[in-house]
Amino acid sequence: MPKLTIHVPAEATEPMLHFCRAEARCVHTRDISPAQQDDYGWIFVLDNAPAHFTFTISNQGQSTGQSYQYGPHLGPEVWCRLYLPELYTVKPAVATTHVNEVYEAIRHLVPENFYLPETDVTGAETHSMLGATPLKDGRLLFSLFHPRAARVYVTGTFNNWQHPGHPDPNPEEFIPMQLYRGYYNVPNIWLALITPDYSNRDWEYAYYIQGGVHLDHHLRAERLVPDPMTRAYGRDFQANNSRVINPSHYVWKDRDWQTPQIQDLIIYEASVYGMTQGTPGIPPSEQGTFRGLATLIKQGYFASLGVTALALMPTSEAPSIQGPHTMGYDPCGFAAVERDFGTPDDLRYLVDTAHQHGLAVIADLVFNHTSNTFNPLWGLINADSDGGFYFSGTTPWGNRVATEREEVQNYLIDVCKLLLREYHIDGFRFDATHSSWMSHLFLQRLAYEIRDKGFKPDCLLIAENLPNEADLNLAGYNGFTQWCDPFHDKIKALLREGVYQDWVTNDTCFLGDIFYFSKTFFAAHTNNVLNYCESHDENSVPFEVGTSGGELIYDEVKARKARLGLFATAVALGQPMIYMGQEFGTDRPRNLVLFDWPDNPRENPFFSWTRRLLNLRRRYPGLKIHGYNPVDQGNFQWILGPWLEQNQGKDRTVIGWRTTAKNGEGLDEFAVLMNFSTEPVMVDLDLGRPGKWVKLADIDTVNDLPPHGDNHPGHPTALESRDGRFGGFTLPPTSGFIYKWVE
Repeated sequence: MPKLTIHVPAEATEPMLHFCRAEARCVHTRDISPAQQDDYGWIFVLDNAPAHFTFTISNQGQSTGQSYQYGPHLGPEVWCRLYLPELYTVKPAVATTHVNEVYEAIRHLVPENFYLPETDVTGAETHSMLGATPLKDGRLLFSLFHPRAARVYVTGTFNNWQHPGHPDPNPEEFIPMQLYRGYYNVPNIWLALITPDYSNRDWEYAYYIQGGVHLDHHLRAERLVPDPMTRAYGRDFQANNSRVINPSHYVWKDRDWQTPQIQDLIIYEASVYGMTQGTPGIPPSEQGTFRGLATLIKQGYFASLGVTALALMPTSEAPSIQGPHTMGYDPCGFAAVERDFGTPDDLRYLVDTAHQHGLAVIADLVFNHTSNTFNPLWGLINADSDGGFYFSGTTPWGNRVATEREEVQNYLIDVCKLLLREYHIDGFRFDATHSSWMSHLFLQRLAYEIRDKGFKPDCLLIAENLPNEADLNLAGYNGFTQWCDPFHDKIKALLREGVYQDWVTNDTCFLGDIFYFSKTFFAAHTNNVLNYCESHDENSVPFEVGTSGGELIYDEVKARKARLGLFATAVALGQPMIYMGQEFGTDRPRNLVLFDWPDNPRENPFFSWTRRLLNLRRRYPGLKIHGYNPVDQGNFQWILGPWLEQNQGKDRTVIGWRTTAKNGEGLDEFAVLMNFSTEPVMVDLDLGRPGKWVKLADIDTVNDLPPHGDNHPGHPTALESRDGRFGGFTLPPTSGFIYKWVE
């Protein structure tokens, strides 16, 4: 090479360039002084430089700690920054002011119901404004976080997709973004304000980044990328352009909606596709979509079932094609809505419809890893890890998101706030949050930013933290609700009458613990526990039971086990969750989102029983006891258990308790009894109050008191005693009972 020019920023004082051999360990061979200066800084000229070499820069005689690798693909002129390892082929931009100055100038122009990213977990209150913001004065604001780029351009339908690197470039149409000081008061936020042509408002856009990104196949550190904060991708699945979305156009009708308290949750986990594809009564054009699920809500399906919250499996954009086994747990756009399900306004319509019908909506967010098929974050910002800034290591499902980095935390928390503000989501379920895969400091900061700082104090936060770790409890009442692994595994072992997952057995160990919100395992408060025996990750009870062989392969046996599993889930302390299709006793393996709807679903016997059972839980405070320790609070007392006396179930897999709770002016007093063994068990019951106890439910029937049923104290199944004791009570095999004191 005849001559190489290296530019060093003016912030360097008395800089020296130290030329090294082209090897991993830089050994200085000669020192070079700057030849001259320009508006960027110092200029070093190397005559007859080798094709490959390494150099460092010293500042006032001290090393900056950076080593720069030069190769012939970079050309005859490069620029560097003192504290970043990149060499740039274009002159890097210089930040002149702080991003907050722009925020103060435009904050009054932000549309209603629009979220302008603001999170800064350091407390410095940096307003990043990430994403595309349509302002009230007709301008569009674009913002991108990129601490290593030399130059960034926004390009799209508003400038004929012109940018450097375009096959037929027109520099007059280029839209350069300006660099601003942002997080940590250092240059890392790029902004552009434009006034687009309003003859076409369906704008698509992308960012063209020069420097600080992974090399392309031409060995250029230049890349056209979608916006990490894009709210939707365009319909071209090859280009995957970002779209400008204005949520203020949607007119909400849920003004009086309030997110339910945690103890009132009865959660229904559902896939948008699985719940509506091929579903009777859903128009073909709506099947597999947000609109189809909204139609099912309007038809009263969930209100009839008695659930109070829909836990939607991921609705973020994923590259997987919808099908029976498509789960959505391979996201490629955290803030983007899955195109296969519909538009952002379709999701708003779904949530709005749910709220108008008494249903909270919980969004499933996969912040632990991303898709490897289409991964816009991979290589977006150079860093020490293979995938760059947004990644650190791996998980069993893909590349681990670097949730320990504060800027990544800001981004993900802003995604949550966007979903809360623009879609009225009630809360979130976070996938695979064990500390091996996700920073718990991030989750704690998320709770602080959303709940404690008042963004949405009643936001529902649920973690799939398996095995359960206690640090997510926070102060108990305000901690994360965790999918309860001990409950699920023990119930599955009991129902299959053997060992589950090679380590959980159907013996009497921990039988009381799992029903008392797993307090001895991890929970501090009933708010910390979500109980389930089926989910998208688990075999249904009938399928799991059938794997045991023997008598358990018969449909009538599996159906009874399925009822007991659902019964146990509904009555245990904590919050119950069922998986779509469980209300029919569906027999299916894990990771399958489609199920066979029965003919006349609402007349299906299993559905009718489930509906009545869940509505008991919904109606009576005595069946949703909550708190730090209901035993100490006088609201809960054990009456059956393998640790009690012989006549109270000693050494048997039976369990029972009674509860007391206020219900209006009176008291709800209940007794709950279960037998998981295959033999009848005779016990003596002490229900603690004399009088009449009406049987509201067992494994076969549920019959409430008027006006919700025709049960009454004189019913043949009711119990009556002068002292509240009932000797010689027989619990049939695989059975469960709910009794209520009436008089």
